[in-house]
Amino acid sequence: MTNILIPAWIDGALQPIEKLEAHLRGLRHKAVSVFLMADDALLIQRRALGKYHTPGLWANTCCTHPHWGEDDVTCAVRRMEEELGINNVQPLPRGQVEYRADVGGGLIEHELVEVFIVTGSQGTALTPNPDEVMDTRWVTLDALRSEIAETPEIFTPWLKIYMEQHSALIFGSSD
Repeated sequence: MTNILIPAWIDGALQPIEKLEAHLRGLRHKAVSVFLMADDALLIQRRALGKYHTPGLWANTCCTHPHWGEDDVTCAVRRMEEELGINNVQPLPRGQVEYRADVGGGLIEHELVEVFIVTGSQGTALTPNPDEVMDTRWVTLDALRSEIAETPEIFTPWLKIYMEQHSALIFGSSD
């Protein structure tokens, strides 16, 4: 992992800090989550085994931290390409979510997340970066909820939080 500086709140002010340091200290920091939807199906990814936290667990389409000085939409577009090889996307903002979760290894994610939806098709060409993603699959929201209830240990803490607490914000009130 490189020494990427991300925006985190320290003593009440937004400041640049190394990503790992933010997680070690459990500092509230900025993040971005993207959900690629095709009708009622969501593209989820299984995190690569080399990730420094939550390796091998299923997560939403894409999530990351904006670099210091980077706006959220640019970050979402950048990370969709870096992780999945998906470009030319137009992320639609869905709102903001805050959560705090233990992600193992003494690391805490305390994130203020800008959530985006991207509309695509299940035929969207994917080129997953093997350093980031070990697998992808499409799943309906109902099937995902069932899987999380049956085998919660295979999903990242944040995906469980999104699905259990913020589904209406992310996917709309009809779901």
